[in-house]
Amino acid sequence: MPSENQAQALQVLSYVDLTSLNNDDDKATIESLCAKATIGNQSVAAICVFPEWVATAQAYFEKHDLSIPIATVTNFPDGSTNIERAAAETERAIAAGAHEIDVVLPYRALLNGDESTPAELVRECKDICGNEVTLKVIIESGELKTQDAIVVASEIAIANGADFIKTSTGKVETNATLSAAQTMLGVIKASGSDCGFKAAGGIRMVEEAMQYINLAEEILGKDWVTPEHFRIGASSLLKDVQSILDNR
Repeated sequence: MPSENQAQALQVLSYVDLTSLNNDDDKATIESLCAKATIGNQSVAAICVFPEWVATAQAYFEKHDLSIPIATVTNFPDGSTNIERAAAETERAIAAGAHEIDVVLPYRALLNGDESTPAELVRECKDICGNEVTLKVIIESGELKTQDAIVVASEIAIANGADFIKTSTGKVETNATLSAAQTMLGVIKASGSDCGFKAAGGIRMVEEAMQYINLAEEILGKDWVTPEHFRIGASSLLKDVQSILDNR
């Protein structure tokens, strides 16, 4: 029987998008990541890699008879206003075998008062993803800075088809925060939509992850917090999960 801490660690693991988005990633890095995607009988929710490594991850999981979704990133990390490029990247990623797309909203355009470009980019990417591929929209909450801007970005993403709204790329100074999460979860609740939420960037300890889980349960209910609606994007969180599970 697992202890309370171990039960929490397993719960956290089930929500993790295990991530490697480093410029020096190679085949060995990605295969090592895939090898960590299951601990005991519990797998992560997905792994997240650059588009060029989707096929490597897919081959690894097929070889080891594992059914773990593969996520990738597009329009990343800059959040360009080039809709055609974002759409083409999304198409190529899906063709390579990606099950989930994490696309960066053109947040700088939004800060400059342009709401139509972000809306159109999300809409185009959702049209490409359809109902078969999950679309997560990264609003880069740390760069938006104000609660009002986070609300507007979240509303635009949801209104134009986002299956999830995600805090951050993990590539800026301020990534996931509980404050931004609270605002984004509030927008999801107010929208009445089926949109999910993903916190990403800087969450390294199970104790931190549990704060996000508890916040989501408080705002949207315990039944809502499942991998279908709630994710944590992380690369180093797994070390703390493993440490807790090994402490028997």
